[in-house]
Amino acid sequence: MDFTDIFPFAVGDGYLILSLVSFFGSLVPFVPLPGFLLLATMSIGTQYDLHILALISAVSATAAKQIIFFVSFKGRRIINEKTRKRMRPFERLVKKYGAAAAFVAAATPVPDDIIFVPLGLAKYNPKKFFISTLAGKIVLSYSIVFLYHYLGLSLVEPLVKDLDSATPVYVGIIIFGVMMTVVIVLLLRLDWARILGKFLPWTLDENNKD
Repeated sequence: MDFTDIFPFAVGDGYLILSLVSFFGSLVPFVPLPGFLLLATMSIGTQYDLHILALISAVSATAAKQIIFFVSFKGRRIINEKTRKRMRPFERLVKKYGAAAAFVAAATPVPDDIIFVPLGLAKYNPKKFFISTLAGKIVLSYSIVFLYHYLGLSLVEPLVKDLDSATPVYVGIIIFGVMMTVVIVLLLRLDWARILGKFLPWTLDENNKD
């Protein structure tokens, strides 16, 4: 199977499809892979403008992450007080380094919602979150675009050349999403006061707003 078989579409629809996949792929918590795969596929060859690809991907993903952030920001009351109490030390930790944490999470190919959701719960500054997230997504998108444009399929072809269809790839994405959902559930259930209190006692201070 050719790597491009994972996302078959007409060339003229490419930018629109990229924006939709990047947006909805980023909107589903902890499953960033579809957008990454499509961006990498479209970056190979000369059919698309590399700068437009990177910017569309970054802006679409950032827009989705704003929704996740504001749902966490406004929906914090749906979490029971026992869970909120466990989470507060971790919220203070990520809030203290909010801009840097948001940038690093957005600029790396990891499930950034692990950082974004606690930032929303901690009511981090929305403007700073937006700027940091957009900057990080731009860095990540340009890195993917240039990496795959200049190295081509040599990076991923060994992984897909023996596959007869794209189904295993889709199944892998779903499994990855389930695993990351389990991670966030565990994140909410951990006793962060016990974990952070020994090394970062300031996170236990109820009067600490940072």
